[in-house]
This record gives sequence, C-alpha cells and structure tokens, in this order.
Amino acid sequence: MMIRWLIVAVALAALAACSSDPMRGVRDLFQSAKGQAAFATGLKQYDNGDYAESAKNLQGALDQGLAERDKVAAYKHLAFIHCVSGRERQCRDEFRKALALDPSMDLAPAEAGHPIWGPIFRAVKAGR
Repeated sequence: MMIRWLIVAVALAALAACSSDPMRGVRDLFQSAKGQAAFATGLKQYDNGDYAESAKNLQGALDQGLAERDKVAAYKHLAFIHCVSGRERQCRDEFRKALALDPSMDLAPAEAGHPIWGPIFRAVKAGR
C-alpha cells in the first residue's frame, strides 16, 4: 500500500514539473481545485460578514485559479468589500476586472439597488 502512495506522489511531482500542454492541463486542474475551495470559503465568509478574511480567500482563489464564471463572481464580491470599506478606487478596479471577463455581467436586482456599490457599478459599466 505504501509503495502505491509513493508511486502516486512521484507521478504527481513529475506532472507538476512538466510543462507540456497535456501535463499543464492536469496541473491546472489540481490548481483549480485549490482555488475552488478558497472561493467557496471566501463566499461563506462574505455571507457571514467576515469581509477581511473573505477578501483574502477570494484573492487567493483568483491567484490559485478559477473557472471564468467564478472569477467574475470573486471580482464582484471583492468590489463589494472594497465599496463598503470606503475604497472606491479598488471597488471600481474589481468591477472593471469582472466586466473585462464578462462584459454582459450585471448585478442581481438586490445588488444593483445597493446605495454604495450600485451607482459605482453602473458608472463603471457605462465607462465613466
């Protein structure tokens, strides 16, 4: 049993070091799984009002790799955190990153009606 785990560990290490396209895809899949865990944790922390930790995990998830749809959501939530923290420039920057990935992105009605980030989002989307 120990030999099997050793073989798996050596194979994974070889895959991580390999830069060919197929191997890069396998390595990216493992990275994406780590990013997905941090993303889920960050969203849960956001929902619980723990914005500082949420921002760390959302940024970590972006750094580790996410699917494009999840990147958009991570940038949007980071924008919300910056907006409510009085960091308008960073808020705008995060909305711009989200819109660069998905120009058709829009906020849910409850999000769009928020008095702080709603007007900022609309201005960024309009190019102002």
